[in-house]
Amino acid sequence: MTQMTNSTQRPYFHRAGWPFIALFLLVAMVLCFVGGVAAFVGIVLAGWCFYFFRDPARVTPTRPGLIISPADGKVVLIQDVVPDPEFELGDEPRTRISIFLNVFDVHVNRSPAEGTVVARRYRPGKFVNAALDKASVDNERMGLTLKLTGDHPKAGETLGVVQIAGLVARRIVCDAQEGQSLQTGAHYGIIRFGSRTDVYLPRGVAPLVAVGQYMIGGETVLADCAGTEPARAGVVRA
Repeated sequence: MTQMTNSTQRPYFHRAGWPFIALFLLVAMVLCFVGGVAAFVGIVLAGWCFYFFRDPARVTPTRPGLIISPADGKVVLIQDVVPDPEFELGDEPRTRISIFLNVFDVHVNRSPAEGTVVARRYRPGKFVNAALDKASVDNERMGLTLKLTGDHPKAGETLGVVQIAGLVARRIVCDAQEGQSLQTGAHYGIIRFGSRTDVYLPRGVAPLVAVGQYMIGGETVLADCAGTEPARAGVVRA
């Protein structure tokens, strides 16, 4: 069994972005010879490419029982649903938290809890707007089922985390393999460019976030398996 961990000596940009960064820089250099508006557009696009593939360090809460957001982005849906059988999460309803990532969010995915990958399921599909409800079912996706380990109060139970392609996203990168051990907050993949990440909480666990909240991957607490607080509600304040 292998262990995936975060390194303090890693580059600031995700390695999946280097070919795109090089391409965008090359195009920008060519357009700079053209000059005028073309040069400006080339520089802006190259800057955006750098920005998209950024991979900032995060401070991950490590108290036993916490489920952490696997991605940056806005919570667009919180629903109780029966997971698809392919995820091997059972046939009882679970709370699913859906996080939408726009093209300006950090797109690196992180493990929501410490656990072992017991299932890795890829399914091709459509590329509809990832903010829509049907994206969880219709779109291309890569799902991981984690068996919680360590001193987690739900150790031995499972949760699901699913990378979902969006309207612009055409590529899901998942580095985690079945049998691999992930630490909470550890990198395991990236989606490009604009996407969604779903989390299926362990059974009986209430979410501590509300629709409309903005998540920080590797930092924001989605749920506390050791707590007794009911699901939270939120109100937009101007």
